[in-house]
Amino acid sequence: MPSGLVNRSLARVAERVPGVRRIPVVALLSAAEVAVLARDHYQRLSPAERRRLVALVRTGRGRRDRLTARERDELERLVAKLEPRRLLGDAAGKLSPVPIPRRLLYGRRG
Repeated sequence: MPSGLVNRSLARVAERVPGVRRIPVVALLSAAEVAVLARDHYQRLSPAERRRLVALVRTGRGRRDRLTARERDELERLVAKLEPRRLLGDAAGKLSPVPIPRRLLYGRRG
């Protein structure tokens, strides 16, 4: 059961952010679960690696060709350390109402 602090915090968010009251609670909870999973994966990087990842993404502005070959390799290494396929598998496993085969979620090595 959520504490009073959580309820008050959610109420404040609902008051301040337009349209939040129209979003079903299930969608908000699902988004929060995915955010927690993403945070967990992001925290697998050291603080220095996190700063570097953010710097590379800002430098590239969403385009790989704006980075040097060395920067692209570094970005690829950092993203691989985040395990994006496992993140997608974890999110699908949390959100799916039916069990999804592990090999689809995590690949053959899962």
